[in-house]
Amino acid sequence: MIKVIVCDDHPIFREGLKKIVSQFRDITIADEVSDGTSLMEKAKTNRYDVIILDISLPEASGLDVLKDLRRAGHQVPVLILSMHPEEQYAVRALRAGASGYVAKASVPEELLTAIRKVAAGGKYVSPTLAEQLASELDGSTDKPLHEKLSDREFQVMRMIASGRRMKEIAADLCLSPATVGTYRARILSKLSLQGNAELIHYTMENKLLE
Repeated sequence: MIKVIVCDDHPIFREGLKKIVSQFRDITIADEVSDGTSLMEKAKTNRYDVIILDISLPEASGLDVLKDLRRAGHQVPVLILSMHPEEQYAVRALRAGASGYVAKASVPEELLTAIRKVAAGGKYVSPTLAEQLASELDGSTDKPLHEKLSDREFQVMRMIASGRRMKEIAADLCLSPATVGTYRARILSKLSLQGNAELIHYTMENKLLE
């Protein structure tokens, strides 16, 4: 039996996931939590075969939680299940230590396949992502400029491009407005952009917003 813990801040989604999984005898949702802090606490005292982790969480992003798990020595396979298309976050998640990435728009069968594969010690990526990763390894594809951004810079870039104000971003990420301003300056520098208008155009052109 594959024991799974789900970390997602939407109760309705968690209920739907449990109904899907309940149809199969080899997988069970053993626990569910809504934030990274609760996940870390559960992981200290319980054994799981797979952690299903969302990226958009309160307080800290799923990528930050994933890094915290790895720094704490937890080696349980982590499967990212996110509303964000894989071209936005999948490579970053794999680099951070995830064993797989599945978009929430995928069919249930793909999720079940991914759970079984990572539980067995494998990696799960879609055929499209596998092709992208292969191209990067053989150097046949030039990486886009936003691949130079850190995970936090990438997050801030998307929030700015979506119209969020600096104070709002700072509050959501538990940072000072000055720190957010520093991130913005780094982003503009790395992407060779002149201001928010060009940043918004860049994110839309590269399909980095939903």
